[in-house]
Amino acid sequence: MGRWITVGGRYELDPLSRRSGGMGEVWFGYDKRLDRQVAVKFIKVSRFPDGRPDEELARRFVRESRITARLEHPGVPTVYDCGSHGDDLYLVMQVVNGCPLSSLLEETEIPVAWAVAIAAQVCSVLAVAHANSLVHRDLKPANLMLCPDGTVKVLDFGIAATLVSSGATRLTRTGEVLGTPAYMPPEQAMSGAACPQSDLYSLGVILDEMLAGENQFAAPTALASMRNHTDVPPRPLRVIRRDVPEELERLVLWLLAKTPERRLPSADVAYERLLDFCRDLPPFPGYVNLETPHPVRMYATVVGRITPPAESRDRWPAEPVRPARIRHSGGAVQLGREDIERARKDAEALKAESRFSQAADVLAEVAGPAAGTFGPMSPDVVNLRIELAEVLFLGGDYRRAAPEFHRLAVDVAKVEGPGNNLALRCRLMAANCHAAVGETNLALIQLHRLLDDERRFGADEERVLELRCQIGLLEFGSGNRTQAKRTLGELLSDLERRYGQHHPDVGKVREILKGLDDR
Repeated sequence: MGRWITVGGRYELDPLSRRSGGMGEVWFGYDKRLDRQVAVKFIKVSRFPDGRPDEELARRFVRESRITARLEHPGVPTVYDCGSHGDDLYLVMQVVNGCPLSSLLEETEIPVAWAVAIAAQVCSVLAVAHANSLVHRDLKPANLMLCPDGTVKVLDFGIAATLVSSGATRLTRTGEVLGTPAYMPPEQAMSGAACPQSDLYSLGVILDEMLAGENQFAAPTALASMRNHTDVPPRPLRVIRRDVPEELERLVLWLLAKTPERRLPSADVAYERLLDFCRDLPPFPGYVNLETPHPVRMYATVVGRITPPAESRDRWPAEPVRPARIRHSGGAVQLGREDIERARKDAEALKAESRFSQAADVLAEVAGPAAGTFGPMSPDVVNLRIELAEVLFLGGDYRRAAPEFHRLAVDVAKVEGPGNNLALRCRLMAANCHAAVGETNLALIQLHRLLDDERRFGADEERVLELRCQIGLLEFGSGNRTQAKRTLGELLSDLERRYGQHHPDVGKVREILKGLDDR
């Protein structure tokens, strides 16, 4: 690259500003069209042995970039654009001025209240992200920025998710473990699985490090660090720092539980618990500027005085009202089959551009009225409902996709029978949605019931093996080693019989079982 390069026809970047990171490089420059500073994150693109770039990774990158761009939170840098430059992928973002937490940890002892305040702000970001079915997967000090106004920015949302394989049900695609070993939750270290509680664990490691001055899980090698997370009980904070309140020590240990089910249930609960320890923030000279009034603090002071009714405090805002696309007459929806076909064509065009959220809005607006007009099991309506559930899943909106798949499974089973292939596939997708948002126990219950029914209705062996494999991996990723060892051990002999000793699935199961035996 030359002295200055132009990306996307509008972003002029200075190579001298280049900074390396774990998943790519960040360059700084200017948006020529809007005359503003920008940060451009280039993503390392993996290649196949023949040198071809991974096109599936590029598609995931666009999807995750759009999900990240939908996160409306002051703690997340604004995403302006994304694209490709040669074989490289890039994300154009707001420039954030501040001190990376990694530098802060090297330079000073962080006051208890400020350590908690940083963690609480991160929790407020995670609460919104998790509500949108987005897991960070790589929380670490280098991805947190303390700004001069006292706010915290969470960087690199969606980057790790881009690089994780999308083949959630194929064992040959589950060997990728991405993240930073010193901050990696046990389930991610063991199987690459990540859920909302995985982010809370990583935040617990960061908060513990801010308070203790060192990362108790860090080791000379990545493997040793991951073993510490999976096998070594966390050290109580007050052994290192006596001014840490006992209740805060217990809270950090709760965040550092080895299995997701034993951690705090959500980021918003963690936020509420942390607030008690950072109500009075002391000066933090050199890092937080209290001498001049900052607009963000002025704005937040007023908004912070709003007290919602007690019964509404745990509710998320309702879905935004969108412009209507279908006709109304006297309060009743007038819907014809041409409206259904038009919506499906519009959604298909949006899907082709990876605009999954907008496609879902188009289909969702028509699905309810269509069911009321023609019946929920009309062939046109069933196809519409399937497309809606699938596009919600493709867009990463698993919380909305799960009930759509569940209702489809129930309705199809009533009409076509419980052994109908569509009903069974919808049940699998609903379970996948619950697994994706960290509801592991519910997902496993649904998958075990589905496995029983698949066997009862005579599903082919390959399908049953794949489902058993998915159950074993989910048990493994959730930290249930005993059950995972039993499930995968029974699966191994059947895989060997079906595919032979040298099949990739056989090798991967054997590798996981060896790891379980070594622990």
